[in-house]
Amino acid sequence: MDALFSNLPLLSLCLGIGLLAGIVKGMVGFAMPMILVSGLGSIIAPELALAGLILPTLVTNGMQAFGRGTRGIWTAIKRFRLFMIVGLVCILAASQLVAILPVEVMFAVIGGPIVLFSLMQLAGWQPEVKQSPGLDVLVGIGAGTIGGMSGVWGPMVVAYLTALKTEKSEQIRVQGVIYGLGAVALTLAHIGSGILNAQTVWFSALMIIPGVIGMWIGGRLHNRIDQKAFRKATLFVLLVAGLNLLRRAFM
Repeated sequence: MDALFSNLPLLSLCLGIGLLAGIVKGMVGFAMPMILVSGLGSIIAPELALAGLILPTLVTNGMQAFGRGTRGIWTAIKRFRLFMIVGLVCILAASQLVAILPVEVMFAVIGGPIVLFSLMQLAGWQPEVKQSPGLDVLVGIGAGTIGGMSGVWGPMVVAYLTALKTEKSEQIRVQGVIYGLGAVALTLAHIGSGILNAQTVWFSALMIIPGVIGMWIGGRLHNRIDQKAFRKATLFVLLVAGLNLLRRAFM
């Protein structure tokens, strides 16, 4: 930690990655953990990268959930309560496996279908998917498990919401509620796992600043695009997320 704070160019690069992550999240509602864990993980220790995303993810998800007021939040919670409960339990359980269970297989299992889904949706295939308890449980298990182990749970959530043809404002709100609760669970879980500790918490707290600034910029961009453009942007970012998961699985 001391080496990072004394290395101004490296610290500046970390803050720049945080700004980019915030912009993308503000625009499409997700991908901050993916960008942070991928970007930071390539220049600093993976454990420190995971710690670095925890607090900015917690704060920006709160902003996303409540940024458009409280109206609709309880509706979102009621609609996706089963998914949230299953996901939170899996986050708490899987976070304890970080040090002992290889995550590469899980990345491949999640990343492959996400890439296929994104490509087919971008090519014009839009199946009629209806929400069901079974799907809520299935997606909750996948998103929660991968989220607890890597800090990245957005791709499966977004793929599900996109398949349900969720309107863009509702999708942003629902994502904020789901990710916000997940971020609380992730924070508590990694305090328990030791990833977020008395040393790493300062780096994580510093990363809040570029994340919040980026969220504001991305939010301005979000307000300028229509539903069709939002859907395409979401699918593109989702495709990148899936490819990144596959890269981490096989490289």
